[in-house]
Amino acid sequence: MSALIEVILPVFLVIGIGWLATWGKLISKDAVEGLMYFATNLAVPILLFLAISRLDLGNNFDPKLLISFYTGAVSGFFAGLLGARYLFGRPWMDSVAIGFVTLFSNSLLLGLPITERAFGSDALGPNFAIISIHAPTCYVIGVMAMEIAKSQGNGIGAALKGFARSMTRNPLVIAITLGFVVNLTAFPMPVVVTDAFELIARAAIPAALFGLGGVLYRYRPEGDVKTVAYICAVSLILHPAVTWGVGRFVGLEEAPFRSAIITASMAPGVNAYVFANLYGVAKRAAATAVLVATVASIVTAWGWLSLLAI
Repeated sequence: MSALIEVILPVFLVIGIGWLATWGKLISKDAVEGLMYFATNLAVPILLFLAISRLDLGNNFDPKLLISFYTGAVSGFFAGLLGARYLFGRPWMDSVAIGFVTLFSNSLLLGLPITERAFGSDALGPNFAIISIHAPTCYVIGVMAMEIAKSQGNGIGAALKGFARSMTRNPLVIAITLGFVVNLTAFPMPVVVTDAFELIARAAIPAALFGLGGVLYRYRPEGDVKTVAYICAVSLILHPAVTWGVGRFVGLEEAPFRSAIITASMAPGVNAYVFANLYGVAKRAAATAVLVATVASIVTAWGWLSLLAI
C-alpha cells in the first residue's frame, strides 16, 4: 500500500495544487485555459511522438495479451457509453465522451511505475506493448463514435467524412502517426530537434495535471456524482475483471497477464479529459472522474495486486 501511495499521491498533489492555485486566484481562468491548450495541443502530442518513435515494436507483442487487455477496454467503453445514455439520460455526444473515460486507463503515468515497483523493470515489456497502440486504438474508437454521434441522421458517409477530418486534424493522432512513421522507417531525427522536443515533453504531464486541477475547480461535481461513481466502477472494477477473465480463458502467460491486469485496473488518464475538452462535452464529469478514480485506485489497485498474490 505504501508503494502505491508513493506513486499515486504525487499525481494527486499536483492536481490539488492546480485546484488551490485557481481557487486562491493565483492563476486566472484564461491562464488555466492557455495552460491546458499548451498541454493538450503541443506538449502531450510531442511526448507521445517521442515515446512511440523510440519503442521497440518487435518485442513483447503477444496477441493473447492484446486481446485480453483490449477486450476489457472495449467492454469498458460500451459500458460507459450505454450507461451514460440509458442510466443517466446523457446526450449521445456526452455519452461517447464518458465512454472514452471508461476506455482510457492511465497506462503510462500509473501502470508503468506500479508494475515496476511490484515486479521490477524486467517485467515492463508487456506494458510497453500495450502502450504502443493504446492511444491510437482508443482515439480511433472514440473519434469514430463521436463522429457518428455528431452526424445522427446524416448517414454513415457523413460520419466517415467527419471521422477522417477529425483524425487528420487531431494533434494527438497526428503525433502518434508520425511517431510510428519515424519508428518504422528508422528516420534519423536531428539531435537538436529531439533535445528541444524532450524539453517540451518533460512539461507535458505536470502541465496537464496542474491545468486539470484548475479545470476541476471550474467543473465541480454537483449533479455528476452518480455518473462519476459509475465511471469509477467501470474503470477500476469492470475493465480489469473482463481482462482477467479473457486472459485466463486464452491462457495468457503469467508475466503478461500481470501487466495486463495492472494496466487495466488503473484510473482514467489525463487524456480522458483531453478528449472531452477537445469536443467540449462532458468536461465536468470527465475531469472529476479522473481525480476521484485516481484517489480510489489507491485502494482498488492494492486489491488487484493482492489477487495477483503480491
